[in-house]
Amino acid sequence: MERSVGEERIFSGRILGLERHTVILQDGSVALREVVRHPGAVAIVAFVSEQLLLVRQFRFPVQKYMLEIPAGKLDPGERPEDCARRELLEETGYVPRFLHKLITIETSPGFSDEIIHIYVAEVEKSQEPCPDEGEFVEPVLIDSKEVLDMIIGGQITDSKTVSGILLAFAGRESDKYD
Repeated sequence: MERSVGEERIFSGRILGLERHTVILQDGSVALREVVRHPGAVAIVAFVSEQLLLVRQFRFPVQKYMLEIPAGKLDPGERPEDCARRELLEETGYVPRFLHKLITIETSPGFSDEIIHIYVAEVEKSQEPCPDEGEFVEPVLIDSKEVLDMIIGGQITDSKTVSGILLAFAGRESDKYD
């Protein structure tokens, strides 16, 4: 186990913070650890019959458009299930007929405390999408078998999307959500 003996806040932004810790390692030596602090997020594997509802959006850090499951950051004090319903409606205009929690993942525990609560849902169209200001997402319906081929073929590479879809398909195969 590592123990922090000193902490410096390097950056505090709208979405994340960055800290530098001086830590004592298991062998007694000293090292530095940089930690990204994140409030947590949700993501939803949304089925419309045999299609999956994804969103297409440009991701600046990797400089490309990506297909992802709908997702978003938790607001302070917000319950993950409420956030899942809100983000799904905002980004896609769909609402869940049922919503079931699949798993909570730690996205990059080597440098970040971010967790994502992943849900599976059967959804239906309710309204037009109403994304946040500065958020440009395009809802896309894709046949679920095609989505698996896109994951295997490397066209869908977002970790929460890959994890969520594969876990949701495993649950559907075992009739876990019926």
